[in-house]
Amino acid sequence: MIRKTRLFTPGPTPLLPAAQFAMAAADIHHRTPEFRALYERVLAQLKAFIGTKNDVLLLASSGTGAMEASVSNLTSPGDRVLVLSAGKFGERWDALAKAFGCQVDLVSVPYGETFSPDAIRKALRPETRAVFVQATESSTGVRHDIQAIGALLKNSGNNALLIVDAITGLGTTHLDVDGWGIDVIIGGSQKAVMIPPGLAYLGLSDRAWKAAETSKNPRYYFDLRKERRNAQKGESSYTPAVALIAALGAALDFIAEQGGGDLAAGRNALIENAETCAAMTRAAVNALGLSLFASTAPSAAATAVLPPAGVDSGVIVKELKRRFAAIVTNGQGEMKGRIFRIAHIGLFDYMDTIAIIAALEQVSAASLNLPGFAFGKALAAAQQLYAERTGQAASVKAGEPEMAHA
Repeated sequence: MIRKTRLFTPGPTPLLPAAQFAMAAADIHHRTPEFRALYERVLAQLKAFIGTKNDVLLLASSGTGAMEASVSNLTSPGDRVLVLSAGKFGERWDALAKAFGCQVDLVSVPYGETFSPDAIRKALRPETRAVFVQATESSTGVRHDIQAIGALLKNSGNNALLIVDAITGLGTTHLDVDGWGIDVIIGGSQKAVMIPPGLAYLGLSDRAWKAAETSKNPRYYFDLRKERRNAQKGESSYTPAVALIAALGAALDFIAEQGGGDLAAGRNALIENAETCAAMTRAAVNALGLSLFASTAPSAAATAVLPPAGVDSGVIVKELKRRFAAIVTNGQGEMKGRIFRIAHIGLFDYMDTIAIIAALEQVSAASLNLPGFAFGKALAAAQQLYAERTGQAASVKAGEPEMAHA
């Protein structure tokens, strides 16, 4: 049979066709009224997509560029900061903060787990200037409770900034940015907004902007104050990624269409779509007899799965690609060979989810020797879950076909 390559990775994610067309037609100069109009529109759309009244900026970089900018612009050498680390990207916060001379207090939990409020509370100090955390740790498939962390900071009386890497969280997790006291929230273009890598975006609160005025760290390209001044004129400080910005505008238009023209409603629909695809996948994994890696706090961005004992997860990754051109990801760092990850961010839907579950059944039958394996068990579990989440379960009993209505 022919094979059609399909990405099931937590970034880059499948590209939106309308965004690809917009990129191809983006033959405009960035210091013109036409581009300024596009830029201003996209920045306004991003505020609605994120769900904030705060200023939002675009950077021509990967998401890590925005992570670095949030450290370099909001801290000074010697500042004490708290990093909450539960995976490769939490470790990145740790490395970035140390690179800019911060004194780092670290709350670290094993991969696959999340943080207890008590551990965070004990690690906070009166002089803590900022708390850095992920909304979802895509290296392990874990979702962190950002609402609880924000409430803990507020109730503790601590004035630390809450800085959230939501690169895989935006579009897969409900985040009340302003209500929960998130001072900086970071996103990336190759995730839920369904365009290629190359853009980072971030929203900053008034408290964050005040911190930026007193920061003593060096910055040049990632000077957020300069970007803010230029954005108010409809421009970027340096040459922007024009084609990607045009693609982002098309993607945000598409998301708005999913909400009947309302971007906030479209964002919520995108999140619910990811939640449903993730729940279907978790149900299928359990039905196969495999185990979830992050079972207590699973994210909707990606599902991390443990292979059977004695099996390298790379075998499953390679077989899905070889037989079905389905691209899933192995574990990262110390988790390589120990988990594989199936993503649900952005342009994944019911049909994609059914397809990857069916392919996983085929690989399981050929390579995994799972006790009690039978074709269809994982698919049936996913189908039942989908019916329950979409309100169809009342008319369809498990294992019985729905009767056509006259």
